[in-house]
Amino acid sequence: MKIFWAGDSTVKQNDISSYPQTGIGQGMLLYVKKDIQIRNFAENGRSTKSFIDENRLDMIQKEIGAGDMLFIQFGHNDEKPDEERHTDPDTTFKENLRKFIKVARDASAYPVLITPLYRRIFVSEHELTKDTHGEYPRAIKEVGDELNVPVIDLCEISRQFIAKCGDEPSKRYFMHLAEKEYPNFPEGKKDNTHLRYEGAVEFAGMIASELNKLSGIYSDILVENKGFDEREKWLLKD
Repeated sequence: MKIFWAGDSTVKQNDISSYPQTGIGQGMLLYVKKDIQIRNFAENGRSTKSFIDENRLDMIQKEIGAGDMLFIQFGHNDEKPDEERHTDPDTTFKENLRKFIKVARDASAYPVLITPLYRRIFVSEHELTKDTHGEYPRAIKEVGDELNVPVIDLCEISRQFIAKCGDEPSKRYFMHLAEKEYPNFPEGKKDNTHLRYEGAVEFAGMIASELNKLSGIYSDILVENKGFDEREKWLLKD
């Protein structure tokens, strides 16, 4: 069985050239059984529109088969104003999501919609900027309801987690790098969108926890010694 990822840089499979940046798709490897393959087609800066226009969905269509899963996570770049990427949350964005779902279902695979990771932008120690992805998470949930596709609301789950962590402690999950700390970023970096390894592991764990709650075929892909409920309590403990 294979898990296919369609998405942007927050879930992308990175290599050493961008280390320590790590995508959630990479972190997911820790939570699935060893016989499950992960085929990650996510790429930096892609929206549903540019992903489709670049034939990336076609590449998934050629490989995906019965019993596989397609994880669909967009929103970071659909909101961008440029013509190559922008979609309207109530029209073109939803239309594109339906195309991803159709590709999965035509192959007798299982689509899963995932709302985008919340941006780490604080207005006070434990309060984040509101609605960093506007209407796109709502649109994803509405398409899920319309087509009976499970939706993992990573946007809301990650918002709660980041806010509870607080401004300074949450930096360890994102690409906040000191000067000369990593060769790829000699001048350091302050990035509130992209993750380092710790973040990819934590947020992939949140997705795994939600898959476990869905049970059935969705929990069957996860490692046997789950402990997701205990882990979730630990992450959000006071």
